[in-house]
Amino acid sequence: MFDPREKIALFIDGANLYATSRSLGFDIDYRKLLASFQKRGYLLRAYYYTALVEDQEYSSIRPLIDWLDYNGFKVVTKPAKEFTDAAGRRKIKGNMDIELTVDALELADVVDHYVIFSGDGDFRTLVEALQRRGRKVSIVSTMASQPPMISDDLRRQADHFIDLMTLKNEVGRDPTDRPARRPEPANAQDDDDDQY
Repeated sequence: MFDPREKIALFIDGANLYATSRSLGFDIDYRKLLASFQKRGYLLRAYYYTALVEDQEYSSIRPLIDWLDYNGFKVVTKPAKEFTDAAGRRKIKGNMDIELTVDALELADVVDHYVIFSGDGDFRTLVEALQRRGRKVSIVSTMASQPPMISDDLRRQADHFIDLMTLKNEVGRDPTDRPARRPEPANAQDDDDDQY
């Protein structure tokens, strides 16, 4: 499925991957995820997309975003929109589909194999457009949850479907094994050691 000569790019729909891995009972270890795909070919880029609630003093996702940013991922964020639905419930909407799609299409001249971590059926048209340009597209989601987290149309359109459950031992971590503190960024330096 992967050719070691291929230039690979990962496109991670953060909210979708989080929901998928939680439905399967494990967390993603992003260091292992990066290493896993670096072994499969030449990993050109790894993108992570997520919306952030701006008005919160502390966001539980902020440590992850910072870690990813320092450790080989291109993090793309935008403010989430807050609204009240017809029943008066507070809702948060933060769809990153357009950002992911535009980035993917802009790289179509240099990427051989796209790996999209999302089961969202809205990406079927993107997959079809990339395939028309001669690019291979793998989708990572799951059929193992009830209901399945992957849209049937997206699964049919993809060149390859990778069930996240099959990657569990390679990229997963038990939710109870969370690190006590955030990992140190790979390129962190002591304050008195700053070089410009």
